[in-house]
Amino acid sequence: MSDPTPWIVAEDRGAVRKHAPATLRNREAITAELAALLPERGTVLEVASGSGEHAAYFAERFPALTFVPSDPDAAARASIASWCAGLANVAPPLAIDAAAGEWPIAAADAVLCINMVHISPWEATVGLFRACAALLPPGGPLILYGPYREAGVETAESNLAFDESLKARDPAWGLRDVADMDRLAADCGFARAGRVVMPANNLMLVYRGGGGA
Repeated sequence: MSDPTPWIVAEDRGAVRKHAPATLRNREAITAELAALLPERGTVLEVASGSGEHAAYFAERFPALTFVPSDPDAAARASIASWCAGLANVAPPLAIDAAAGEWPIAAADAVLCINMVHISPWEATVGLFRACAALLPPGGPLILYGPYREAGVETAESNLAFDESLKARDPAWGLRDVADMDRLAADCGFARAGRVVMPANNLMLVYRGGGGA
């Protein structure tokens, strides 16, 4: 198979297997945190899996878990299927639009969402929390990773520039405030159970609650 294409949507050269460069930089740090957060066994739904590189990497490192990747984009789902080919503990990728009212999955033991919240309208984050309130068992984790704004914490210059570039591409995009995330979580029956400072000015936010809301 040909080398994966660095996946910049506007410059996509059409290769089936996409490559998101950030995955190589952050996957080890994310894996180290997931080891303490994911259940020993069960189903992990990944929302907005993108290229599928994370799904493949995590599935290899947590072989007792079943990973269910997803993405609303057909090209992304094709890339996910390519990266995850041959991995027995990865289900076929689902077509999930986080903002949609109904998702094609009934339950999950954990939900993982990496770098979606800032690259989507706020309605997608609202849909994510509402869906997870029904999908997750009591105490099941919703794990979010990405850059955020946070009261009392200086926002890195690189994140400010990133925020400006996102809003230039789509005014509905941009870095979210942790306080807004917490309020939305509370409205959906969740509470923040963890905040981990990650490399490259990112955060991992962990919410627990749910249980058939």
